[in-house]
Amino acid sequence: MPQNIILNESEHLYAPEPASEAGRALSAALLRMRRAEQRQEASALGLSGLSDLDLRALRYLVQATRDERNLGPKDLIGMLGTSSANVTNVVDRLVKRHLVARVEHPSDRRAHYLRPTATAISNVEAIFMRHHAALVSEIEEIDEADAGTAARVLERLTRALDELD
Repeated sequence: MPQNIILNESEHLYAPEPASEAGRALSAALLRMRRAEQRQEASALGLSGLSDLDLRALRYLVQATRDERNLGPKDLIGMLGTSSANVTNVVDRLVKRHLVARVEHPSDRRAHYLRPTATAISNVEAIFMRHHAALVSEIEEIDEADAGTAARVLERLTRALDELD
């Protein structure tokens, strides 16, 4: 019985439902997609064997490498929204697991950059590949006009949520 509450809560709006049948269907579909995304995130976290904070830090470092950018611990403090001590612990754990290497800064001997190892990059890609590939596969099946409409609708909804901040 309590599991039904958990399942149904993620599809419950804390606002009046949209007036139209199509609006209600869209709202329900978005909530189901959100729940599916949350399940995939939980699955990825389990597969990684890392804490949520450690995996987020590693993902940011992998993305920075893809973008050919150098990140240091101070960058992660802001990106993760946590303390210097917390980031030090995260980096120490990732280094200990051979997922991140500290690389000397070329001009400041007191500073260093953080680089994900090849193993870390492979692990992150493998963990998220199925999830992202499934999305791309479905997107490829949608005709261009419908994909454009869906993109505009999602952008509009995203903007409405972003404007709440």
